[in-house]
Amino acid sequence: MARVVFMGTPQFAVPTLCALDEYHEAVGVVTQPDRRAGRGRKLVESPVKQVALARDLALFQPETLRGPEVIAHLAEWRPETIVVAAFGQILPGAVLSLPPYGCINVHASLLPRYRGAAPIAAAILNGDDVTGITTMRMDEGLDTGPVLGQAECPIAPDDTTGSLTAKLAELGAQLLIETLAGWLDGRIQPQPQDEAQATHCRQLEKKDGLLDWRRPAAYLDRQVRACDPWPGAYTTWQGERLKVLRARPEPGWQGEGQWGQVREKGEGIGVITGVGLLELLEVQLAGKKPMLAGQFARGQRDLVGGMLGT
Repeated sequence: MARVVFMGTPQFAVPTLCALDEYHEAVGVVTQPDRRAGRGRKLVESPVKQVALARDLALFQPETLRGPEVIAHLAEWRPETIVVAAFGQILPGAVLSLPPYGCINVHASLLPRYRGAAPIAAAILNGDDVTGITTMRMDEGLDTGPVLGQAECPIAPDDTTGSLTAKLAELGAQLLIETLAGWLDGRIQPQPQDEAQATHCRQLEKKDGLLDWRRPAAYLDRQVRACDPWPGAYTTWQGERLKVLRARPEPGWQGEGQWGQVREKGEGIGVITGVGLLELLEVQLAGKKPMLAGQFARGQRDLVGGMLGT
């Protein structure tokens, strides 16, 4: 059992924190400061903070990890290692060198593929069949440290960023416990990443949800799933934003019409794309509740035959 400080913020990090608290001595938890969110702009506690408070774990919420007072605070906990999972801040060298067994990161991809902030969405968007978790010893680069362990996870055809995140969160907790055991007793030796195979992914922005009907239906389906739950995929209808919550591609569909044009499709609607047809299953017009696409079409004059995204 090791003395461990944990750093993490979103729901993805919660299973790893719970596992550390069960198998090791979680001497402290570091998470992002409370942020204002929602229409009421109320302060919201991170999922990691909520779990730390519920388990009566020592909590620290610095605005930045830089500064002698922060290092002193961490040093008081005397950690043997620091475990990081989706913390949201870059660790400076003074933190990385603080614990004798270094800092271990739980990253949601099979490194060196998808270094960066949104590896789960990137794997879905690029059409990968498999992704996974990597545990690595952190250095001052962006996800460049040597690998300690990896575990694969298949990507289902209907996986969204939300559903795949939940799967990888559990897998990450399991791999971290296995990694820590081998790392602390010397059975695991860090393996350098192959820089020639490295790829990078940036954080998603709201504009990344905009559907371009010139693209193939298969790509647009992946975009809808990659942008779920955030930023959400969308197009426009008569000047209003129309969110596409669920869709299904028909890459082999052939017919006449222009990309972006709406066609009847069973009980719902389909949209002509650059290659194939994208069947819309669930949509949400700005200011309205989500509804089945067929129900939406029945309430919109001229939708069938009309154009989306113009």
